[in-house]
Amino acid sequence: MTEENEYKLTIGIECHVQLKTKTKLFSGSLNQDDQSRPNVDVNHIDFGLPGALPVLNKDAIKLASRAAFALNSQPQKFSKFDRKHYFYPDLPMGYQISQYDQPIILGGSVNFLSNDQIVKIGITRAHLESDAGKSIHPEGTDYSLVDLNRAGTPLLEIVSEPDIKSALQAKQYAQTLYLLMRYADVTVGNLFFGNMRFDVNVSVSKDENLGKRAEIKNLNSFRSIERAINYEYKRQVELLKNNQQVHQETRGWDDNKGITYLMRSKENADDYRYMPDPDLPPVILDDMYIANIKQSMPLLPDYWIDKLKKLNLDESIIYSLLEDGLDNQFSNLQFIVTLDPQDAKLISNYIVNIEMPEIKNSEAPILSIDQRQQLYLKISSLARQNIISSSNIKVLIKDILKLDKLPDIDQYIAQNKLVQNSDLDQLNEVVKKVILENPKVVEDIKAGVQKAIGFLIGQIMKETKGQANPVLINKLLNEQIKKEE
Repeated sequence: MTEENEYKLTIGIECHVQLKTKTKLFSGSLNQDDQSRPNVDVNHIDFGLPGALPVLNKDAIKLASRAAFALNSQPQKFSKFDRKHYFYPDLPMGYQISQYDQPIILGGSVNFLSNDQIVKIGITRAHLESDAGKSIHPEGTDYSLVDLNRAGTPLLEIVSEPDIKSALQAKQYAQTLYLLMRYADVTVGNLFFGNMRFDVNVSVSKDENLGKRAEIKNLNSFRSIERAINYEYKRQVELLKNNQQVHQETRGWDDNKGITYLMRSKENADDYRYMPDPDLPPVILDDMYIANIKQSMPLLPDYWIDKLKKLNLDESIIYSLLEDGLDNQFSNLQFIVTLDPQDAKLISNYIVNIEMPEIKNSEAPILSIDQRQQLYLKISSLARQNIISSSNIKVLIKDILKLDKLPDIDQYIAQNKLVQNSDLDQLNEVVKKVILENPKVVEDIKAGVQKAIGFLIGQIMKETKGQANPVLINKLLNEQIKKEE
């Protein structure tokens, strides 16, 4: 064990999810992302003008309630809004409307696969709040600008328990939380526009007690989460090894330099002088409202993970299929979970490694989903019978995906000479020819350089124009070379 491994890493994550409402949380201004002009989606409430009264957007309550079920919890029957005071130029009211001691969601969990094991991360709470505006600091100038387009945007802040034990787990938690919020139809989920932003709390200690934490603000990519935590862990370990203090502070992340940097000392809850908001009544949900929300929920990633794991699919394949499900209304997922494990393994690999890149990169029309599924069932059958090679399967799928309709596959592979040659007599003749033409390679194989057999297989595939059964020619090569010893 290295000295660094003796230090325990503890991580908690706060995620701000922008809810996909038409208008803002407390005003009628539009809630949108891609804006070319500053300060166009604002009104008297967003500006914090005297006498302007907030009116709660009921769609935000509905979406937060859906998020509760996605987090293995349920919405609280009673929640209320509070004022969180701080003074920034992009916060005209001088306070943020948020929820403090009685939020809309309490408890819950996020479950994900890590090294083929289910990891469960607890959720402390999730609360509604309005976003602040944006301060802009033009390069090379001595002034700042304020854009209030984001001011009042509805956010759901999801706070995890400090259950995350590694940078990889943190990345997997964030990816799963993203899938949950998208499947529940709570957010558009565009990370580029900040629809989901992650604040990561990192602490390091040599015992079971939690160390002083640093909060890394506003991470908006899964890769950045992993990189920032790895850097911050090493930074804090280095401080502790040199008998220096780790201070509780807020830090930023420079993605180009790969480092965190100090922004400000970390505030505590009492610094914000929370108080109940006198302009907003509490939110009271009855049993029927909660039951209707629950009834409207779609199948969530937990359901699909359980089904796909039983088919012995690789973890990376499972999550690729889950992400694909966001764009095609779960059709591939619904198809794969009906298959036997052998077909499921083959077909899911075709979808993830051939179809998904082809659809992403192709401008040509793509075969319909129903026809693609018929294609995969046929190809899986041909592959299991060794009628077509893996390399020819890739060619076949890429070509047929671009057709207007599904052809007769048996005729197509025959016409295009994609059928795998498993004729023993023909292949034996080619094997003998290649062995005779490459005596030096054969001697290397006899001397124990087994990887040299790959060269001979390549020569046989060249002689047969890619039609030889590679499993069979490998077997024939080994048999023939042993005869010569």
